[in-house]
Amino acid sequence: MSSHHIVRDDQEPALIIANGAACTPELLGQLLEWSPFVIVLDSAIERVLELDIKIDVLLGDFDRGFDANYYKEKQYPLEIVHTPDQDKTDLEKAFDYLCERNFSAVNVVWATGKRADHTITNLTNIVRYRDKLKIVILDDHSKVFLLPRKFEKWYTANTPISLIPIGHVTGIHSENLFYPLQNDSLTIGYRTGSSNHVVQDGMVIIEHQQGDLLLMECMD
Repeated sequence: MSSHHIVRDDQEPALIIANGAACTPELLGQLLEWSPFVIVLDSAIERVLELDIKIDVLLGDFDRGFDANYYKEKQYPLEIVHTPDQDKTDLEKAFDYLCERNFSAVNVVWATGKRADHTITNLTNIVRYRDKLKIVILDDHSKVFLLPRKFEKWYTANTPISLIPIGHVTGIHSENLFYPLQNDSLTIGYRTGSSNHVVQDGMVIIEHQQGDLLLMECMD
């Protein structure tokens, strides 16, 4: 796989490669083509090197006999960011790094599928970055992101859409979904908006008043 940096303008999101289940080369290639800046978490670096991907930052706690010079020789120029804080995951540290450097958006791959605990943590922790960073987590079957208070997007008919609350979410309204929500509430573990779908080609509108609501575009 070739390097990235085939970028159209300065507004393209960064890319974080975590260490969960790999996605298809096609998806990874599409993301790399549009990513001006690539961060790899230290646990995934060997897998990434095997794919011959050019990266910008290697980030992590490096607790497994890490040899910085080896990776600098493999990937020049390369910024190595040591983040020993054990109170945050390496993915959260990567989000913090991007916020400190004023990035506004990031795509994340290989963040799901290998371990259930890591997958749940990665999907739910994005809520704390609501006002700092637009985060989209992708794999071969799903695209997951946190909704703003009012969300509008054009979809084709029958597109599967799931609304998953992080905690309790109130005042939810939807338009153009098969199972409409009208001033509804969703609560994780009790009632979620899983396996809904778009009624007809056109705009889908989803609003909510309080709480954190994830939208998942999922395909079998």
